[in-house]
Amino acid sequence: MLAARGADVDFRFTEEQLMIQDVARRIAQEKIAPSAEHHDQTGEFPLANIRTLGENGLMGIEVPAEYGGAGMDPISYVLAMVEIAAGDAAHSTIVSVNNSLFCNGILKFGTEAQKQLYVRAIAEGREIGAFALTEPQSGSDATAMRCKAIKQADGTFLINGKKSWITSGPVAKYFVLFAMTEPEKGARGITAFLVDGDRAGFHRGKTEPKLGIRASATCEIEFADYVAQPDEVLGDEGHGFKIAMGVLDAGRIGIASQAIGIARAAYEATLAYVRERKAFGQPIGAFQMTQAKIADMKCKLDAALLLTLRAAWVKGQDQRFTNEAAIAKLTASEAAMWITHQAVQIHGGMGYSKEMPLERYFRDAKITEIYEGTSEIQRLVIARNETGLR
Repeated sequence: MLAARGADVDFRFTEEQLMIQDVARRIAQEKIAPSAEHHDQTGEFPLANIRTLGENGLMGIEVPAEYGGAGMDPISYVLAMVEIAAGDAAHSTIVSVNNSLFCNGILKFGTEAQKQLYVRAIAEGREIGAFALTEPQSGSDATAMRCKAIKQADGTFLINGKKSWITSGPVAKYFVLFAMTEPEKGARGITAFLVDGDRAGFHRGKTEPKLGIRASATCEIEFADYVAQPDEVLGDEGHGFKIAMGVLDAGRIGIASQAIGIARAAYEATLAYVRERKAFGQPIGAFQMTQAKIADMKCKLDAALLLTLRAAWVKGQDQRFTNEAAIAKLTASEAAMWITHQAVQIHGGMGYSKEMPLERYFRDAKITEIYEGTSEIQRLVIARNETGLR
């Protein structure tokens, strides 16, 4: 693994890490990639493939075995996510939310009963989890949320409000929800809840028509006098913002891994194409301008992978990894956008055609620069960590 902070560097993976990578690659090649075009065109949620991923431990990679997961480390998560994303980005989005945003937060802040009830079902792939933070008027500024949870005399909470851009919202059973319990306290007045999508007071909006990752169903959700029980509070009251930011750090490693998978798929397709496609009597890969693009694509791809492995390694050491995750996410997402752009350009008209997957890679790559912290937010995080200035 790639160590950090003056430690020795060892790039070898363990047998267990290589094993889960191989499992993810096999499923991606045999199940996910062959169905990617269909799911992209129809927007149909790939439930059968998600069930297969769950049965093989890939919906709870870092979840301990006692809660139904694979019990692996963050490096394993990166390796598996890259393989799944190379098969199809939409599938990897679903996997990332379940692993990074849903299970991770409950494992870190939940009670034993909450872990058994919520994490096990998700890790085993029997149910789908979701993360509800964003609202129509609050994206990067999460503290501007209007969704409220008012504590009642009996200790329950009455929740009202709307959340938007909820990945897996149309199909999820359980949600990690963030709502204002004491608005006058700002960020310190946000509390996290575990909610059930089948309960009264919970409503799902229309599925969003998206540019990319189209099989990853996304919608608004609305709460109208939804009643949450005291034991459905995640962590302590008023600690929701802290929980959300910590979970997003882990989520950024997942999105960096997704970006790498998309970029790798585009790069490998381009390598094959420049060897076969001929112009002026020779393969186009022999032309210097094409070779320059290939070299830059490879450098950006490897840099993104190594930075993401570093972030995962630091997380696995139980050290603070906010900066490393932001660096990985920023580098990998912008690399994915650049590499897919160049891949389309090199393929010319065929790159623009839906007969090849290049245009899908291009469309899918864009979202990695936006969700779980835009590139602009990543730059703020990195700069503030480096300068100590706010």
